Amino acid sequence: MTSPDALVRVTTARGVTTLTLDSPHNRNALSTPLMTELLAGLDAAVADDTVRVIVLDHTGPVFCSGADLKETAAAYASGTVPAGMLGDVLAAVWQCPKPVLARVAGPARAGGLGLIAAADLAICASEATFAFTEVRIGVIPAVISATVLPRLHPRAAAELYLTGDTFDGRRAAEIGLVTAAVPADELDAAVRGYLDSLVRAAPSALAGAKQLLGRPPAADLVDELTELATLSTRYFLSSDGVEGVTAFREKRPPRWVAELDR
Repeated sequence: MTSPDALVRVTTARGVTTLTLDSPHNRNALSTPLMTELLAGLDAAVADDTVRVIVLDHTGPVFCSGADLKETAAAYASGTVPAGMLGDVLAAVWQCPKPVLARVAGPARAGGLGLIAAADLAICASEATFAFTEVRIGVIPAVISATVLPRLHPRAAAELYLTGDTFDGRRAAEIGLVTAAVPADELDAAVRGYLDSLVRAAPSALAGAKQLLGRPPAADLVDELTELATLSTRYFLSSDGVEGVTAFREKRPPRWVAELDR
C-alpha cells in the first residue's frame, strides 16, 4: 500500500502497474526522494510476475519539470548535484524488460523529456508543451541525451537543444519524442487502447521484442540473419510460443490473455 506522503503512487490492475508522479507542489520535479521512489516502484513492478506493462503517469497539470533546481542549488555547497541518479532512473526505464508507457497530460521540461524518451511508448495531449530549457540556465541536456537523441530527428534535435524553444504535442510526435499526440479529452482512451494491445502479448515475447529493438546494427548481414534465425527458433519452441501457436490454431485466447480475466 502506498504511503499517504509518497511522491510516487503505485497501483496495479489487470496486468498494468501505474507509477504516478505525485509531487505537484514542485511540478513533479525529479528530486532525489522522488527518483528513489520511482526506482523502487520500477523494481517492484519488474519483480511481480502478474505485471505485464508499466505506465508512467502524473498528478497535477505538469508531467515533470525536470531536475529539482532547489535541491540542486542546495547541493552546490558540497560540489555535487543529483544528476547521477537521473541516469539511474533513465537506464531503469530504458532497460526495463517490460514495456513502459508514458501518459503525458501536461507540460514536460528538461529531465522530464528524458523520462518520456526512455519509455517505449509515450502518448501525450496535443496541448502539452515541451522544451529543452537547459541552455537558458547555462547548462546542457547531457544525461537525457542518452535516451532523447535516439528518438529525435537530428535537425529537430539541433534546433530544440540550441534554442530552448517551446513546442507542442503535435510537434513532439512529428520529431519522434512521443508515439502519438491526441486531444486532451481523448488521451485516456488512447492510452487504454495501447494497454489493451500490450497485455495481449506474451510476457516473454514482449521482453524479447524489446531486446530486438535495442540491438546495434550488425557488421555482417549473413551472420546476423543466422543469429536471428536461431533466436526465432528458440521462441517458437518456448512454452509461450507453443501455447500461442496452439491457441491461434484452436481459435481461443492464449493463457496469458485468459489469466487477465480471472
